[in-house]
Amino acid sequence: MSIYLIRHGQTEFNAAQRWQGQVDSPLTELGRAQALRMGQKLAELTRKDQLHVFCSPLGRARQTCEIVVRELGMIDGVTLDPGLMEISMGAWDGMTDYEIDHEYPGARDGHDRYEWFFHAPGGETFDRMRSRIAHSLEGIRRRQARDALIICHGITSRLLRGVYADMPKDQALRLDVPQDAFFRLNEGAIERIDC
Repeated sequence: MSIYLIRHGQTEFNAAQRWQGQVDSPLTELGRAQALRMGQKLAELTRKDQLHVFCSPLGRARQTCEIVVRELGMIDGVTLDPGLMEISMGAWDGMTDYEIDHEYPGARDGHDRYEWFFHAPGGETFDRMRSRIAHSLEGIRRRQARDALIICHGITSRLLRGVYADMPKDQALRLDVPQDAFFRLNEGAIERIDC
């Protein structure tokens, strides 16, 4: 069984350098074009009758999913999985770096750029997020005889690949999170596929 892992296309918040967390913003024109290219590339690599789609219920992932499955020619076979949602950054959801630093001075001090978001007031910790993603991945593997397509988010994608390959925390948090490429996870290997 192969797992194809896609991050949603660029959103208005991405373009404005605003952290989304579990709040939402729609895809930009570029984001819709990225989703289209990923769907076209997946159509070359997979067969729709051998693929089941698992998608975060957040709007940007669902919007990406709609474009991708249209390119795949699928009319069913999509499961919305809350375990695939992006990190909840609590009070920092939807804020820019400037807003966080202005409203919570010093709160991010001592945390590197790959970890600070796990320390947001009222937000999700690394262990809690990793646990829910591991639970979702286990469920997908257990239920599927067919290949799976997962459509999710940046930090979610990092942790999911980390769980899949049993990576240490620091390595998983530094994985790239492109919006113009996706990953194939198969037999313990992770392959990047550019679109």
